[in-house]
Amino acid sequence: MDEKKYAKLEQDMSPKTPLVRNMFFAFLTGGTICLIGQFISLFYMSFFDFTERTASNPTVATMIFIAMLLTGFGIYKKIGQFGGAGSAVPITGFSNAVVSAAIEHKSEGYVLGVGGNMFKLAGSVILFGVFSAFAVALIKTILVKLGVVSW
Repeated sequence: MDEKKYAKLEQDMSPKTPLVRNMFFAFLTGGTICLIGQFISLFYMSFFDFTERTASNPTVATMIFIAMLLTGFGIYKKIGQFGGAGSAVPITGFSNAVVSAAIEHKSEGYVLGVGGNMFKLAGSVILFGVFSAFAVALIKTILVKLGVVSW
């Protein structure tokens, strides 16, 4: 059997991906996570007299904490199976990646297992996120000092 026949056979035998269904569930899941975040933000603004700007940090911390708990109890995995990329995009997906890696390597000990492996998946995100933030802040500072823009 040549390559073309094998590729066609493989394509015919492979199950079709329900793309529209997957996109809908991802949208639903990501939107629900963001809606929960908005409710938490409104909670902080209503009951603790935060402004919209100052409520963002405790909201993010709360969302990370909730995602950590859901990951620890195995619930976030089910959310990810249902929503696919919708569960990975918000900050809760990042929290899930860090915590699940830590849980997976817990048997190797706290230092070499948890500490050494929890940032394997998320380490590159942290590295490039910090570098990007530094680069953008540097460009902004230079543009402000030159008088090109004013913030």
